[in-house]
Amino acid sequence: MIKVVDKLLLFLYSLIVGIISVFLMCLGFGWLTSGMLEDLFQEFYRLDGVQIGTGIAGIALLLLSLRFFILSLYRGSVSAQSIDQRTEFGDIRISIETIENLALKTAAKQRGVKELRARVRASDAGLEIVLRAVIDGESSIPALTEEIQRAVKDHVEEITGIPVSNVAVFVANVVQASTFKSRVE
Repeated sequence: MIKVVDKLLLFLYSLIVGIISVFLMCLGFGWLTSGMLEDLFQEFYRLDGVQIGTGIAGIALLLLSLRFFILSLYRGSVSAQSIDQRTEFGDIRISIETIENLALKTAAKQRGVKELRARVRASDAGLEIVLRAVIDGESSIPALTEEIQRAVKDHVEEITGIPVSNVAVFVANVVQASTFKSRVE
């Protein structure tokens, strides 16, 4: 939701900066005469509501500028999510994507699994891995999911050295057999 609001604010900010740019361009090339500017400013200072509205718009534009400045600093330093470990030889960083791929590779080796997706989240207790699977339906679902859970937990812990606190398997669907007998009438 915040990204959508930021995009909308950035659009409005760009629109306002564009209008100001056109005004400055008209001033620079002499398309606005001094008489036109004098009339504009006399009208501006004559109406109190316009002055107050312009002041509020200036404050809003300043706040938008500060927000985008802070976001540019904050988002510029964000890198891919990883899990950091310290050893006696130095630091090790393993990306979440690497752990997802390890889990997918291990789960795909199990007989009966057809399609997979993985999501990994790091918590204080260890890694939490969620697998979404499509299976062939030829073997017991509880036995298959338990085997996937055990294999993924053991393999990820062995390869990464990071404890796995939970492996959840969501069976999304069962694949239909591709061989159908046609009926001739």
